[in-house]
Amino acid sequence: MGETKQLHRSLGLRLVVVMVIGNIIGSGVYKKVAPMAAELHSPGWVLVCWLLGGIITLFGALSNAEVAGLLADTGGEYAYYKRIYNRFFAFIYGWSLFTVIQTAAISSLAYVFAQSLHSLAEVPPLLSAWADVSLAGVFYPFADFNVKLTAILLIIFLTWLNSRGMRAGAGLSSAILLLVFIGIGLIVVFGLGSGQADLGRSFDLQTAPNTPVTFSAIFAAMLSAFWAYQGWASVGFVGGEIKDAKRNIPKGITIGVFTVIAIYLLVNATYLALLPIQDLEAVYQAGNQIAAIEAVKSFWGAGGGFFISVLILVTTLGCTNATILASCRTYFAMAREGLFFRRAADLNQAQVPGQSLRFQCVWACVLVLSGTFDQLTDMIIFAVFIYYGATTLGVFILRRKMPDAHRPYKAWGYPVVPAIMVLFCVALFFNTIIVRPREAGIGMVLMLTGVPMYWWFLKKNTPVKAPEEEEAVKA
Repeated sequence: MGETKQLHRSLGLRLVVVMVIGNIIGSGVYKKVAPMAAELHSPGWVLVCWLLGGIITLFGALSNAEVAGLLADTGGEYAYYKRIYNRFFAFIYGWSLFTVIQTAAISSLAYVFAQSLHSLAEVPPLLSAWADVSLAGVFYPFADFNVKLTAILLIIFLTWLNSRGMRAGAGLSSAILLLVFIGIGLIVVFGLGSGQADLGRSFDLQTAPNTPVTFSAIFAAMLSAFWAYQGWASVGFVGGEIKDAKRNIPKGITIGVFTVIAIYLLVNATYLALLPIQDLEAVYQAGNQIAAIEAVKSFWGAGGGFFISVLILVTTLGCTNATILASCRTYFAMAREGLFFRRAADLNQAQVPGQSLRFQCVWACVLVLSGTFDQLTDMIIFAVFIYYGATTLGVFILRRKMPDAHRPYKAWGYPVVPAIMVLFCVALFFNTIIVRPREAGIGMVLMLTGVPMYWWFLKKNTPVKAPEEEEAVKA
């Protein structure tokens, strides 16, 4: 019976690091410098926001690593929140992953993949007569339908691939990540070595007259940076398939996030050295351009545009695959306790949660039709930082609840670093409501649909594995 099968612990530290980096490096490293430039009007301040975003991400990662080291299990934060808070809060988190955070991340990444593919091989428009059909004047499901259809086909293909086995998906991520490192390295070396580059410009903090850098602009720019850093916590979702998870998850998160911060600072300094801030603002205003493509074309011409388009294609393919691989494990863990659709608790012959992958696939495809890339990413960041704050607060709670428990890793800078992370999450929550009210509102509504669903699942389902058995396994 599928319900009695167990996940296999097959991932060592190397693949944990690959999964952390693979879940982070996606479209943001190529696209998000342009909206940040439009908010800040200063290359130096753009770089400052990349650094600040990296530091805040690192604070969250170090705090998360302590919790993961103590409570590592399949489902990541879903498993942690049951111990820190209660089953209801854990369910709302898992439901938020399904309705907003992870499925919208899959949709956004697949959408950028499709945009890049179409820039290399143009596909004729599809259903163009329906392009103006909208839902409440907000969602235009048939606008750019040829791009959206490509994104949907990618999600379906990668879902099928990951249903073949855990190591198949992780192996693809490893191969793609190596290509991404080589490609980004070429951009940095040849970009900074070209005659067009002015590295000093990257650190210029001056702005044009009447365009001061405000607190709200910094937060809005950091929303873009956080999208690029988003995904590091996803490795916790596969805790039940990691060897020595309580040691390897904290190590993998720390190594992975440090690596990504270094890469982002280098490559964005390169973009800012190659393109004046006004050119980056124009890229953002154009709406259909990608900053990295324009930067590479400035020193390699049309051939550079082809190169970076292929690199974006490969990168977003890898990140989409890594996100699909990890995310469905949370819904599997929920279903085994009767808190998700019952069939999501089944493991297939490859010992992976195939039905959970299919549920995730269907909703991610619906989200592809619902919005644009920037709408989806702002909605994700608003939602995910609620839970980053909750996990970090859990460091304080668990220190009181379980003071004598063995902790393979303790959060660096405790209590200052976790406290800064919690306060920042609160500030970002309220600032997003002010500067992105539509995205915040949609995200909140989707998360709150979990309240009636919780009671419906409790009434309808019985756990595949009794809670007492689960606690005994953890102990």
